[in-house]
Amino acid sequence: MNMVWFAVLSLVHLELYMRVGSAPICAYGQTGCHVPSLADLFDRVIQQSSRMHGISSDLHSEFEQYSFPNKNLIGKRKCHTHGIQTPDDKENVQRLGREELTEVILRLLGAWGNPLTQLHRSMSQDQNQDFNHYSSNKALEISDIVHELRDGVAKMAEKMRLLGVLGNTVGYISSESLVPSSALSFYKQGELNSIDHNDLLYCFRRDSNKVKNYLRILKCTTLPELDC
Repeated sequence: MNMVWFAVLSLVHLELYMRVGSAPICAYGQTGCHVPSLADLFDRVIQQSSRMHGISSDLHSEFEQYSFPNKNLIGKRKCHTHGIQTPDDKENVQRLGREELTEVILRLLGAWGNPLTQLHRSMSQDQNQDFNHYSSNKALEISDIVHELRDGVAKMAEKMRLLGVLGNTVGYISSESLVPSSALSFYKQGELNSIDHNDLLYCFRRDSNKVKNYLRILKCTTLPELDC
């Protein structure tokens, strides 16, 4: 009899554990939800940014090998986000205030919404080649991650404001205000060739790496009690 009761209690405990472990996560603490901490939100966007950079690095490398086996054909690139001030070394990044660094991250992510959409559309026009089909799917995946990540960073910034560690000056910036109108109109024309594709992938790989590193630094400066 004792063994039967032990088995019953074990099943009840397991069921309760699974319910708690699978409770949905929400931002405003509805019934049955787990309210994520600021550290949780940081971990999520950092993991997402690492995934974004990994996919973009692989896609750029594969695209370059497939389309430009002779790298001498690749000219000097100028990324459309060159107007966004982005420090390269860790010390200069750490000198930025939390508000300024958060805004830089949002600006970089916002600046890639339209170009990535155009990149996917342009790549998907030629479905006769297996690699173009593969690369267009990857471009769409990256585009989706960028939108999700920007929403995640915006929620994280809101949490920081509620906790008093971020001012109210950081807002949700429209992509049209981030880059010159000439650059946006160029991408909206849909006249992209293989060199344009390669340049966009190169620039996005560079910017996605900056976003990933900036988020890690922002976490360490905002939550210094954590082991960074």
